[in-house]
Amino acid sequence: MVEKVIIMGAAGRDFHNFNVYFKDNPRYKVIGFTAAQIPDIEGRLYPPELAGGFYPEGIPIYSEDQLADLICEHKVDLVAFSYSDILHTDVMHKASLAMANGADFILIGATYTMLKSHKTVVAVCAVRTGCGKSQTTRQVCRIMQEQGKNVVAVRHPMPYGDLSRQVVQRFSSYEDFESQQCTIEEREEYEPLVSQGIVVYAGIDYGKILKAAEEEADVIVWDGGKNDTPFYYPDVHIVVFDPHRAGHELLYYPGETNMLMANIAVINKVDSAEGQQIKIVRDNIEKYAPKAKIVLAESALLLDNPEQIKGKRVLVVEDGPTLTHGGMSFGAGIIAAKMHGAKRIVDPRPYAVGTIEKTFRKYPDVGPVLPAMGYSKKQIQDLAATINQVECDLVLYATPIDLVKLVSINKPTLRVRYEYKDHNDPVLADVLWECLEKLKVTDDEKK
Repeated sequence: MVEKVIIMGAAGRDFHNFNVYFKDNPRYKVIGFTAAQIPDIEGRLYPPELAGGFYPEGIPIYSEDQLADLICEHKVDLVAFSYSDILHTDVMHKASLAMANGADFILIGATYTMLKSHKTVVAVCAVRTGCGKSQTTRQVCRIMQEQGKNVVAVRHPMPYGDLSRQVVQRFSSYEDFESQQCTIEEREEYEPLVSQGIVVYAGIDYGKILKAAEEEADVIVWDGGKNDTPFYYPDVHIVVFDPHRAGHELLYYPGETNMLMANIAVINKVDSAEGQQIKIVRDNIEKYAPKAKIVLAESALLLDNPEQIKGKRVLVVEDGPTLTHGGMSFGAGIIAAKMHGAKRIVDPRPYAVGTIEKTFRKYPDVGPVLPAMGYSKKQIQDLAATINQVECDLVLYATPIDLVKLVSINKPTLRVRYEYKDHNDPVLADVLWECLEKLKVTDDEKK
């Protein structure tokens, strides 16, 4: 009998799992996807040209709130959970809901959906959103470039727009961001790499993306999203930890899976975390992933004219997903404001409008900082309106992109950037090359 399936997702892992596990499998009939975490991604259709011959009308995408009703209405046999950075207990709450309504519930094995490349693959993943994957990815790319390697980064998917136009996306210039109509969240991931001279691939079909990347790369660097596991089988699996959230490496799906698979464990932000927090993370790595090589790193703040902060009423704008999905109440902007003597950090919540006000209601634990949310043109407009209404002397923005290029701000601004920095020996470059040498990874051997 054909099993009826619902895939629970957030416009990323769910599409990949469909492509490699369900798409051409006559055992299953996918009734629909459900969508969570990202605003306004439900109500769309996974288009027929991507869905394959079994789905000539495409596959609908529903809100996750409809899950129980969908199971009952369609007599669904199986619910496949396919998104990331969620508490283990919350995963089981969703499993309980599915099972109570008559469906089985599965988590697809991490390695089962990994595609294999004949090129060297280094994966950079994390145990939570906001640990510092992106800056670590950039450092890995620098390490490879310094050895004369041609590096291409492949980014975890963020297909929030027209899915039929996002099968394979290639970014090598700022013009590509405009032509692809990238959201703030997409630009935050792609722009710093492109500025470094790295070609970035993303999209929906990661088999086709892999073939394209292999055509122009000696080394493929998988740039993970949230705390998801890689889509490509890594020769070296780097996992980033955040001691500001010590213990979370054991509490979140699938971040714990990443920890258990790690070849290299990077404990980041050791320059701003307490020693006891760092020890908790180190102890957990040594206990649960004893084969992983541990590297200590700093998230080094880079500011031009930091003296502008002293004595000012400051609005801090932080990376959006770090505050929302990542559960952080602060980021690099707050650290910089306190470090350089801000008179007061202004709470943006009384000034929030539209979708930004809704974001604060959805994530009440966000502190007195403004998440740089921009999943749509409307949300970017609401972000600008919120910033411009706040009564402050300075806007301090710690986003991976240059926010003022997208948002018109009516008051002085100062950007906080952050980059990977080795804290002490062993340094990441030495450990990475040691792992590659130990594994004897060469293109000829893989072929």
